[in-house]
Amino acid sequence: MRLQDYWGIGPKTASQLEDGLGTERAIRAIESMDIGALADAGLARGRATRILRHAHGEQGMGILTTPDARTVYKDLLKRAQEYAVTDHAGDRIRVLTPLTSVDAMENRLDEVTLATDTWDDLDDSTREEVLDVFTRFDEMGGGDRAAVETVLALQDVGLDTGVFASIDAIDPDALDDAREALGSLDTEGGETTVREGVDDELDTAREQLAAVEHLEAQGIDVIEAIQSDGVRSSEEFREAFISYVANETPLPATRVREATPTEAADATDFVTQGLRDLLDALRESVEAREQAVANELESALDDSRDEIEAAVTAVNETAFQLSLARFVRAYDLTRPTFVESGCVAAVNARNLSLVAAADDDVQPVTYAVGDHECAGEVPTGDQVTVLTGANSGGKTTLLETLCQVVVLAHMGLPVPADDAEVSRVDAIVFHRRHASFNAGVLESTLQTIVPPLTESNRTLMLVDEFEAITEPGSAADLLYGLVRLAVDAGAVGVYVTHLADDLEPLPERARTDGIFARGLRDDLTLDVDYQPQFETVGRSTPEFIVSRLVANASDRSERAGFEALADAVGEDVVQQTLLDAEWSS
Repeated sequence: MRLQDYWGIGPKTASQLEDGLGTERAIRAIESMDIGALADAGLARGRATRILRHAHGEQGMGILTTPDARTVYKDLLKRAQEYAVTDHAGDRIRVLTPLTSVDAMENRLDEVTLATDTWDDLDDSTREEVLDVFTRFDEMGGGDRAAVETVLALQDVGLDTGVFASIDAIDPDALDDAREALGSLDTEGGETTVREGVDDELDTAREQLAAVEHLEAQGIDVIEAIQSDGVRSSEEFREAFISYVANETPLPATRVREATPTEAADATDFVTQGLRDLLDALRESVEAREQAVANELESALDDSRDEIEAAVTAVNETAFQLSLARFVRAYDLTRPTFVESGCVAAVNARNLSLVAAADDDVQPVTYAVGDHECAGEVPTGDQVTVLTGANSGGKTTLLETLCQVVVLAHMGLPVPADDAEVSRVDAIVFHRRHASFNAGVLESTLQTIVPPLTESNRTLMLVDEFEAITEPGSAADLLYGLVRLAVDAGAVGVYVTHLADDLEPLPERARTDGIFARGLRDDLTLDVDYQPQFETVGRSTPEFIVSRLVANASDRSERAGFEALADAVGEDVVQQTLLDAEWSS
């Protein structure tokens, strides 16, 4: 396979990767999802990520049909990456994509469930040991040697079941031999060299070479030092040169004599030629000895090659699965159930953004649309719901939560709910409210959200306040058309709107749900019950807003004005919400 066969790699990028890694290593980096290697070759990490996502999941990325859906996807990956136990595991998470078959989703869920169960079974002390081992793996720079050291360290901890079974299965004796050989070879920079301290003969040769290189750098100083002894003939100069070099370096005089010329035009030429010939001889000796030692070490590595490759695979896969397990446990995620009929249903669902930011407990929400069995209190069978209710009542957050549930499920990962049912979809159309009121925005929005409905009967529609981008007079008509189109196309969807009354009567298999305000808190902020009530229109409850304005009125005339509004919305209701505020007759 050629580099240019991969998406996003043209002639220029291919040349850059070939120069930085070589074709074979570059292809191996792409196939192993090694963002770090591609980045080291000069690619921007964002570009490397896009290349790998397309290489390993281009079809799955196709279900994220809107920018808002892709934003949710990227946010989920970012949160999961925070729990990566190695840099490579973080890169693997970064390029995770939605999957296109339920079998693939179930298989990944099996792997993540096994890893999560394994992580749960470890005590805190053992978890810290495991994390320390993987930290050292990164500190060693990854690679074969780090993988071998990591496997042996995890085996020493005594981990042999669950996600660690592949670690335990590797022969530790073979890895011990490999560890010695790998520790003796340095492969950084693409060229294999033998490390210092591995072979005494090689170390001595290198020391001699370095000493002579130092002498050569001194140049004229060497000549002056020899001549200062009062030598007169060329033969005396030659003997003085041999003696001087032998005294200044670890080389024996016999070795210096072998490389010293017998004649030269003058002292400078003699010293220059003599040191150059000596350096050539020493370099040849170092290269020959290093090659011999390297051949022995590489032969030992060949004998353990299967175990080394098994160690690399096992360490990378174990780190990846444990990273996902830590993410699952951090957010208390639950394995979803996949169903055939169009459906997204979640019991006690929690928005990950709120969970991450909340100082207090987040109110979970149970919601469902489509045919489901897990959320008993939620009506079943409705393809589409119209969600209404108070401003700041959590309607948009609920849409985002449902999007998180479906995206995570399609990535083969547990979801933020106590129980969930999800059907496979071909398109996720998540569209947040965008307060841009012009024809161009309306046209581009329709071009984004309508085609998925006409191309598949497995589309999930999550549309927030569509009316915000068009004229009030036509907004209800267009929104009704979208609801009708979703029902007719066999899609499943939730539409957030303040125009529920204008959409009646809804088509069959569509219902209206509402989120209600319960009253005012002590600080006179609106107290909202984020759990939708089913088959009823939620209201923005203006009486609560008026109550706050009456209570906060700064003078009599201002208060009188707000009291007049209180009469309009219902004085009795307003009085109940004022608590300690006085009410004038």
